[in-house]
Amino acid sequence: MNRSKSFVWQSAGLTDTGNIRKVNEDSFLDSPDTGIWVVADGMGGHDSGDVASKSVIDSLDALPSMSEIDMFVEAAQDNLWDVNKELRLIADNRGSQTTIGSTVALLLAINGDCAVLWAGDSRVYRLRNGAIAAVTHDHSQVQEMVDKGLIKAADAESHPASNIITRAIGAYENLVVDVKFDKIHAYDRYVICSDGLYKEVSESEIEQIMQSSNNINFVASRLMELALSRGARDNVTVVAVEFSHKTKS
Repeated sequence: MNRSKSFVWQSAGLTDTGNIRKVNEDSFLDSPDTGIWVVADGMGGHDSGDVASKSVIDSLDALPSMSEIDMFVEAAQDNLWDVNKELRLIADNRGSQTTIGSTVALLLAINGDCAVLWAGDSRVYRLRNGAIAAVTHDHSQVQEMVDKGLIKAADAESHPASNIITRAIGAYENLVVDVKFDKIHAYDRYVICSDGLYKEVSESEIEQIMQSSNNINFVASRLMELALSRGARDNVTVVAVEFSHKTKS
């Protein structure tokens, strides 16, 4: 648990290889003392996805806690741009046909402010006043098709192109990371996850589990258990975070 000037937060994170894959290419960071929570998913089907996701996590884990959210976001972006260059250099040294990449989704918190940053299709969900909302918008081929009205959202996960992402750390020379700023509300809950979770567990089920207990460790554990019970065709990673008002001493 960590205390800021305005809020208290607590968190829990879990990752699992799943029931099909032999290597876990997911990585996560659960750092309440710094106010940063991250999920990175190495690009499936590419070389060294686990190296890519770990590079993302190691870089963000080196960030110090900061006093302003704008500074925190800028520092996180700088680190991700550096990792992007590093992964592309490694890929170049291995040959022009090699891509080493990772999605990233992260939550930063300072006092009463927070920000969500992402590239790829790892997601951040927020539960506020009992209702869930997807904070992130997938950078994927099927999401672009949904946005253009070419396919229905309900058909996206079963589409043959569902595994093609259009943005990732290490994938392109010019990395663009989306950012959303927000004010923290008391009792906000966040779930940061790789696609291994939401491909097995529906958004409504995620909402129900986020509402189901005052224990944030239970929330993370229950989401993981449900994904594994559904077959867990991919690696599964979940980080759950809860905010509440700081009590006066």
